[in-house]
Amino acid sequence: MSAHGVRIAPRKARVIVNMVKHSYADEALRALKFTPRRGARVVEKLIEAALSSMEADGSWDIDEVRIAEAWVNEGPTLRRFLPRAMGRATRIRKRTSHIHLVLDSSRKSATPQESTVDEGQE
Repeated sequence: MSAHGVRIAPRKARVIVNMVKHSYADEALRALKFTPRRGARVVEKLIEAALSSMEADGSWDIDEVRIAEAWVNEGPTLRRFLPRAMGRATRIRKRTSHIHLVLDSSRKSATPQESTVDEGQE
């Protein structure tokens, strides 16, 4: 799931995305709810939209969903000019972001997997 052209700087969005990367969706939503940054609302809405589309599909167990990958790319920059003294102008860059999330439904078990021994080496 992705959100393109979000009006938040990529550097600020990466802080939020790295906070929820590799966590379970319900834990991520709980953490984002109490995060006082603007990017948290955007990522929260993106996770909720992905979960609702997975729930509508019906083949996913929503309680087991994990954020497998998450990254932020830089979107197009809006350029504005601020008038300055003596006829000059300063460029203002309003940066945008492309936020991407990859959700996975395989919960890792807490027990270690059994090691297999090749029978030919006895």
